[in-house]
Amino acid sequence: MIIKSASFVCSSAKVEQCPKQQLSEFAFIGRSNVGKSSLINRLTDHGGLAKTSSTPGKTQLINHFIINNNWYLVDLPGYGYAKASKTSRRKFSNIITEYISHREQLTLLFVLIDARLEPQAIDLEFINKLGEDGIPFALAFTKADKLGTGALSSNVAHYKKVLLESWEELPPVFITSAQNGQGKEDVLKYIENVINSLL
Repeated sequence: MIIKSASFVCSSAKVEQCPKQQLSEFAFIGRSNVGKSSLINRLTDHGGLAKTSSTPGKTQLINHFIINNNWYLVDLPGYGYAKASKTSRRKFSNIITEYISHREQLTLLFVLIDARLEPQAIDLEFINKLGEDGIPFALAFTKADKLGTGALSSNVAHYKKVLLESWEELPPVFITSAQNGQGKEDVLKYIENVINSLL
């Protein structure tokens, strides 16, 4: 897939405020500081599309971007931001849950995982909840450029092994880097194939 156009549409605090068009939506979510905004900007070849920050927890609303006038890329608030107040964390959690559970246009959720880290309980809990609720999703390991090939392969293999302790079959898995563009074509091709399968 070639991204010919990508533009911001709106930020929503509630699902009811999201765009009314019946276009496929591919949403991106992950723990704060996983590199979500940077990956979105790399995927779209648009450096300033999603707001990046050195401070985790920057995304606090449901952000819709229209891609090729054909589908929406959705930037969701990160979860597990420890420095946010309990009230703020609850607010973000409610926004995320409401969108994932009730947004009919949600076609696929990309769950971003920092490739450098051991499997985190908060990520595993989130992933398992998606499985229980029947939400279609894929895993995208981020920051692959920060590791050597051997360490990267080992970390991803370990993560898959941990997941297979409770999953019979793994979701699609992508290895990405916002820095060097690794995995970009694979992710966009997968989105294109999903969209075509719905036609």
